[in-house]
Amino acid sequence: MRRAPVAVSLTVVAVVAACGGSTSVVATATTTAVATTSPTPTTNPPPAGEPPVDYDGFRAQPTACGAQAPPAATPMQFPSAEDRGIRPGATVTARIETSCGVIVVLLDQVASPETVNSFVFLAQAGYFDGTAAHRVLPGFVIQAGDPTATGTGDPGYVLPDELPPQGFIYERGVLAMANAGPGTTGSQFFIMLGEAGLPPAYSAFGVVTEGDEVLDRIAALPLGDRFTGSGVETSVPLETVYLERVTVDVG
Repeated sequence: MRRAPVAVSLTVVAVVAACGGSTSVVATATTTAVATTSPTPTTNPPPAGEPPVDYDGFRAQPTACGAQAPPAATPMQFPSAEDRGIRPGATVTARIETSCGVIVVLLDQVASPETVNSFVFLAQAGYFDGTAAHRVLPGFVIQAGDPTATGTGDPGYVLPDELPPQGFIYERGVLAMANAGPGTTGSQFFIMLGEAGLPPAYSAFGVVTEGDEVLDRIAALPLGDRFTGSGVETSVPLETVYLERVTVDVG
């Protein structure tokens, strides 16, 4: 089913990620979060007009914002994140080149050193390059970092939770890690599109410093339905937003 973008009213929300498993937590409008089973990945593009359910499906549809599709992502798995030797006090920035423009993020290694090290490691390995943002909820989040684009992909390892303090506000521009519960953080991350009443259950490791207009372009894309097992979430981009390249600078 194809639908135009809609604003989502979020009172109680949670962020999807199933790091290596098939169970995820799905945000629903004005309801509590519900544990559901993720869609079964396919190996072929979905029928014409149907929202994609995996990376092949995203590759088969038009690219967002009039851009051209980059080379396909290269599947990668690692036993752990290599120590990148980021010195204390270093300024670490990430440049996320998307189909709709560039987003620059200042990473916070003081609050989340393990998370930042992992993100830098994966970016330098080219793990994110050519992947697709698989979930967009206007007013809530853009979610990416899953090479399978199913919501179940991971880098082959999990990270320790580096959670913010009670009272932390996930406001617009905050960069944080998605998860499926404690001890399941992998490579999937989200960027907040608006302030939401999330509990401090997601490692926050950066904030957008450039590209606010890019967030708006992505949030305005047409969206299709994702069937979660407990209902329908209109969050699948019907034009593919690629992470063309992610680079980091450590100063």
